[in-house]
Amino acid sequence: MPTRRKDRGNRWQATVKMQGRVVATKLFGEGRKNGPEWRKALAWEEETRRELLKNPMPTASVTASAWAVKYLDHVKARHSAKTYAEKHRAFRYLAKYTGEIAVEQIDAHAAIEFLDQLHEERSGSVANRARKNLGAAWEWGLRFIRGFPQVSNPFLAVDKYPEDSTGRYVPPAEHFWRVYETAEGQDRVMLAAMFYLAARRGEIFRLTWADVDFDGGKVRLTTRKTRGASLREDWLPMVPELREALTWWKRHRPCVAENVFMITDDTPHEYHVPGMPYTSRAKFMRRLCKRANVFPTFGFHAIRHLRAVTLYKQGARLHVIQKWLRHESASTTERYLKGCGVDLDLLLEAAMSSDTGQAGRQHYAFGG
Repeated sequence: MPTRRKDRGNRWQATVKMQGRVVATKLFGEGRKNGPEWRKALAWEEETRRELLKNPMPTASVTASAWAVKYLDHVKARHSAKTYAEKHRAFRYLAKYTGEIAVEQIDAHAAIEFLDQLHEERSGSVANRARKNLGAAWEWGLRFIRGFPQVSNPFLAVDKYPEDSTGRYVPPAEHFWRVYETAEGQDRVMLAAMFYLAARRGEIFRLTWADVDFDGGKVRLTTRKTRGASLREDWLPMVPELREALTWWKRHRPCVAENVFMITDDTPHEYHVPGMPYTSRAKFMRRLCKRANVFPTFGFHAIRHLRAVTLYKQGARLHVIQKWLRHESASTTERYLKGCGVDLDLLLEAAMSSDTGQAGRQHYAFGG
């Protein structure tokens, strides 16, 4: 339908769109609607549209590399570095297999050949991650890339591959507490925070004293493990053991800093800046485990697994464990516990079982 262009002296503009994209425009004279110039513009639109349908304009193909660049730029701006790295890896695998091709050449046949090869050369889990990430990238391209092939998703058309899952490792409680007793000073306090808050490594590294409410008896954790990767805050109860540990550390820390846990090593190194927050502690847990003669060694996230299982054995209900783990849905928590070797059908039996040592103390102050 022609539109009046006031910026062009009230002349009528004829516009032709194909697949939601403007492909042709033309200006006609001024006048009233349904007048001679308006009818000329309308007739031109109809004639031009008919000609284009008979002789479609050639469109430039979207290349796989252009698709990857646009999607990865989107991911980098909205998601964590870990998520970006995983999706970048999926495109790297695809590029190695296909080379530089047009997206329209990637059909279900090409997708299954690529994923089959990935399954054979690496593993089912690697193939499934590539399937998931490239499938998500395809759906994004359908919505946001002009000229992207409007066909069904070839990656999600491929069935998932079998995986040899070993489950999540849950260290025995006595192993954790042996490592805890071996640690000293700030390191011991960090382990206490990891365990009693069921925290992820990044959440502990980001923790500031403003997040610790001694008067209210609670601690605030921030995470990007959310839909859309937006930063979310959650307040968790501060159990007595954690309050004692944090109070001691605040009094005995070597310097005043915004973050609760900070680099104290003054060895000359570009990453050793005393008072700055940690960004990684790659060999920290391995060294502590070996010092405590604990094998197999375990990492930070295994402490979160242990806390989830400990709460479960203490009789905490699923929705309470969900709040501690800060999952957005109970089904995620259920899968998490199953991955830790918990049989949810035996909830009553597990709730009635007794737990030994410090890990057996009942601290899940959400109620229920």
